[in-house]
Amino acid sequence: MYPTDRPRRLRTTPALRRLVSETDVRPRHLVLPVFVAEGLDAPKPISSMPGVVQHTRETLRKAAAEAAAAGLGGIMLFGVPARHDATGSGAVDPDGILNVGLREVREEVGDALPVMADTCLDEFTDHGHCGVLAPDGTVDNDATLEVYAEMAVAQADAGAHVVAPSGMMDGQVGRIRSALDAAGHTDTAILAYSAKYASAFYGPFREAVDSQLTGDRRTYQQDPANAREALRETTLDLAEGADMVMVKPAMAYLDVLRSVAELSDVPVAAYQVSGEYAMISAAAERGWIDRDRTILESVTGIRRAGADIVLTYWATELATRLDR
Repeated sequence: MYPTDRPRRLRTTPALRRLVSETDVRPRHLVLPVFVAEGLDAPKPISSMPGVVQHTRETLRKAAAEAAAAGLGGIMLFGVPARHDATGSGAVDPDGILNVGLREVREEVGDALPVMADTCLDEFTDHGHCGVLAPDGTVDNDATLEVYAEMAVAQADAGAHVVAPSGMMDGQVGRIRSALDAAGHTDTAILAYSAKYASAFYGPFREAVDSQLTGDRRTYQQDPANAREALRETTLDLAEGADMVMVKPAMAYLDVLRSVAELSDVPVAAYQVSGEYAMISAAAERGWIDRDRTILESVTGIRRAGADIVLTYWATELATRLDR
């Protein structure tokens, strides 16, 4: 008895496997998240994310130039201010660290690399929440929208090609679109964090941005148990004018990513977050897994699930190992 179906025929050589490969990863699919910190005279390593640093303004420029040379799809900036306050005023200050970093990166790369800005207050507030607080201590959704609108305009003024509201406030995309258009930034795109979960995988990121958070963000980020809710959020963001939508985190939410990709008529991004990076790095350091193969496999899985764009801290490194 011989099998009539022999799928192994198409796996016999590297060339055959390449011929029939269904999912590819190219530098253009990758976006590099970076942190720029105020007042540093040298890059500051992030202990929970080996190989990732808080950049100085000078090393940020270098990282952006390397990302452009590697052919990446973009670079996403997060700011780490020296001072925090209740309203996150550094986020809207033209001379705040994030807006300064955006200007300098745009000067460095021009239009050769899409420059993206995190449009959220958590790095700038002294309470660590993604919005301004009401007198009772809850996050005031509508008051936060007004700050987001001002922040997005400041980021576009600084040179951002893309603003990326990640705070999960209701109506944030529509309010930001209205503000950008009124300010003449009709070509500035919005990458909406449409399905952002209240995840344990963000732990190392808190160190990376010197988070001041007490408590949690469960009143505005999504419950990890919910999938249909992600589709509702995405539908709302699309109706409000999102140019791209995102699922965050990526690897524990591949089912959600697949559903969002099937729903969306705009490009879909997924963020391989700090905890995912840290787990792979730690296992590789102990010799438990093959580091390079695991990085590529993890990103390929995110692409296979439906992501057109993958934010990953390995973006530049991985791009140098890929065929263009």
